[in-house]
Amino acid sequence: MLAVAALAVGASPAMPASTATVTVQIKRLSFVPTTASIKTGDTVRWVNSDTQNHQVVSNNGSFVSPILGPGKTYSHRFTAAAIYRYHDGLNAAVKGTVRVTGPPPAVTIGASLPIIVYGQQVTLSGTASSGNPNERVTIYQQPYPQTSFAEMTTVLTTTGGAWNLVLTPSPKTLTQYQAKWNGRTSVTVGVQVRPRIRLSYRNGRFTTIVQSAASHARRSVQAQRLSRFGQWVTLKKVRLGGQSSAVFRLTLPTGKSQIRVAMSINQAGAGYLAGYSPTITVRRR
Repeated sequence: MLAVAALAVGASPAMPASTATVTVQIKRLSFVPTTASIKTGDTVRWVNSDTQNHQVVSNNGSFVSPILGPGKTYSHRFTAAAIYRYHDGLNAAVKGTVRVTGPPPAVTIGASLPIIVYGQQVTLSGTASSGNPNERVTIYQQPYPQTSFAEMTTVLTTTGGAWNLVLTPSPKTLTQYQAKWNGRTSVTVGVQVRPRIRLSYRNGRFTTIVQSAASHARRSVQAQRLSRFGQWVTLKKVRLGGQSSAVFRLTLPTGKSQIRVAMSINQAGAGYLAGYSPTITVRRR
């Protein structure tokens, strides 16, 4: 459910006198229409017309919806001209585009990954509209739970006015970013963080460890098995110990089972998304 950004977006000019809202239907395997064309200041409203959950995720972190159940909606107002590519966070093969016309932004920003697993590397990049090298672009950040942006660092543009910044260390919790150049401010992009969940199996026992900037001691995870219908079924609720880890057993059917550990957004805690371990295969004779 992660995607690499192809385009950065940026600072917003004055809004047009009147704005409009365009609706995009979320189907099982597509967004309809696949491409929505709007003007600066207009809004796109996504409606889940399917019977399954979906999530609207911008490729560059400029917007991310919550997980949308059947009939639920999500709206985003576009304040800068650009081509915004996005995908379904629960099925990355389902893609869409929003084309926003209007004056080009003065400075742009995008994140290489809008959603990361704790510790995963992410890069910010963009351009200054002057197109000149050696222009100073100041980057601001607002990590959760801070209520305002603070200066993070300054980078210099290269050929074509492009700039690039590898975030070291990577965001430890939900963090929003802005770029400022020549008195203009870009749109805000965000990087959301999932806890890193590890899962191993040996001698009939599973071991799981949850890692993030916060302790998850005494919180719960769910041990899940993939059914033959392609759905994850919870087999056991497991409470984590003082080191945010647990050892547990599962009763599995004969044959091959695909197992993972999941942590809900409520158990992950404020500033984090739900998390999932890699899937492991267990064979029982």
